[in-house]
Amino acid sequence: MNSVLAGSFLTLHYRLAGPDGADIINTFADKAATLSLGTGELAPAMESRLMGLPEGTRATFELAAGEAFGARNPELLQRVKRAMLDELGDPDEPYHPGDVVQFPTPDGRGAYAGVVREVGDDWVAFDFNHPLAGQPVTFEVHLIGVL
Repeated sequence: MNSVLAGSFLTLHYRLAGPDGADIINTFADKAATLSLGTGELAPAMESRLMGLPEGTRATFELAAGEAFGARNPELLQRVKRAMLDELGDPDEPYHPGDVVQFPTPDGRGAYAGVVREVGDDWVAFDFNHPLAGQPVTFEVHLIGVL
């Protein structure tokens, strides 16, 4: 029976739940996930919980606040001038607290998201922290296959 090692290719069902117990991701009722450890598909704290587990294992892990997605970083709360937003997107775009806005990476090859927290006359305040940063999560797993 194979056990999980660095770089293992896994077939598994998993569930990630927030501090309120609500599912964020749950593959148990659908098709199993396949992923390769060390490629960033799972947070390092979740990957570390899987290391050494044998195929067929069912386990649930409680990850402490900030362990899975880091601590909240106040520097990632930023005001962006409306003029810059108009240059990057639609100048007539309305922004409302809770909206998720995609921004291009500096190299233009990717994107990252920010959540609108506040709207001023000539600026919009965004939170670029991961939505689960600073929060505890539950990670439940059933390892179906390990290669």
